[in-house]
Amino acid sequence: MHTHQVAVLGAGMAGIAAAQTLHNASITDFHIIDVNSYIGGRVAHTTFGTNPSTGKPYTVELGANWVQGLGSPGGPENPIWTLAKKWGLNNTYSNYSSIQTYDENGIADYAALLDDYETAYSTVEEQAGTILTQNLQDRTMRTGLSIGDWKPKKDMKKQAAEWWEFDWEYAYSPDQSSQTWAIVNYNTTFYQFSDENNYVWDQRGFNYFIESEAYTFLTPSDPRLHLSTNVTSISYSNSGVTITASDGSCIAADYAICTFSVGVLQNDVVSFTPPLPEWKQAGIEGMQMGTYTKIFFQFPPSASGSYFWETGPDPTTQFFLYADPIERGWYPVFQSLSAPGFLEGSGIFFVTVVYAQSYRAEQQSDDATKAEVLAVLRSMYGADNVPEPLDFMYPRWSTEPWAFWQL
Repeated sequence: MHTHQVAVLGAGMAGIAAAQTLHNASITDFHIIDVNSYIGGRVAHTTFGTNPSTGKPYTVELGANWVQGLGSPGGPENPIWTLAKKWGLNNTYSNYSSIQTYDENGIADYAALLDDYETAYSTVEEQAGTILTQNLQDRTMRTGLSIGDWKPKKDMKKQAAEWWEFDWEYAYSPDQSSQTWAIVNYNTTFYQFSDENNYVWDQRGFNYFIESEAYTFLTPSDPRLHLSTNVTSISYSNSGVTITASDGSCIAADYAICTFSVGVLQNDVVSFTPPLPEWKQAGIEGMQMGTYTKIFFQFPPSASGSYFWETGPDPTTQFFLYADPIERGWYPVFQSLSAPGFLEGSGIFFVTVVYAQSYRAEQQSDDATKAEVLAVLRSMYGADNVPEPLDFMYPRWSTEPWAFWQL
């Protein structure tokens, strides 16, 4: 048993920021504990595919991938953007106007529906301001959009447009979301800072900036950093806190700062003795975590050296929106990492699913998911134009005991 002043539980962004704050306040007797072998938590990456020029794999992000809202002249700057610049993260502006729309028959031009949604959204914004300032009863985003005359109903192209505009941002549908707080969330990022989204493709990994910040106050091989340590129980009283790991080791501290995922806390992965007070449990259980799953493919180029998604009207297109004729959110948004400014020539193409589709994909086999996505791509581009992938991979966040990204 080792006794210290503060135990910081979790070495993700929140845990490292907490430890840095302690350091800046001249509190140095702290220990950081994390189950993973790296700093960063859900800002996590892996190797994927093969770079044809070097023969080495690429680095792709499994979790956080963008800096959302950068900053405007004379206005505040997003602190994540400040750190991204400080540590020189390679990133590229995601141009959401660079989009091609598809249905089950191939290219189908319904991009104008995105403008229709945004017209309705402006009404929803105004109404949300009234609800908030006058302390009125909140309502679902679906209610607000319907009042704004956006009613997709059975129109699957409208459903796809709505998914692009809303679900992709929040990992929930408008039916499941607050009108007021969806607007507050959006405005806090994009109106406070800027409307830019920059995709991080740095081959050191997005978490490089978190590691770099950590090592401004930690030393190499710092004994205060305990990685690969699985906390299983926490007991606490007025006299202090005892943290026990799965290997039987323990740390005693006067105080503990817990930065574990809400999903971990909701699933009782760590036992608390005594149980957390009811008011705290209510806060934990009342917070919903959406699941956001990126499914990666690496494809070979054609004989001409291009990729099948580059055969459309603009070969530099970044985004590809698919409207399934039956199911909303069925492999809806694809992204090209071969586009200019990203991992050019990589042949990496990935699709994102959220919420129920994430759970479904994460519960089934790789082969089943691969077959489903390839069927979509072959309906978009033609069965003869989409080859078998060179590589395929996706994370299963909702089944990770240390994360449990789930509802």
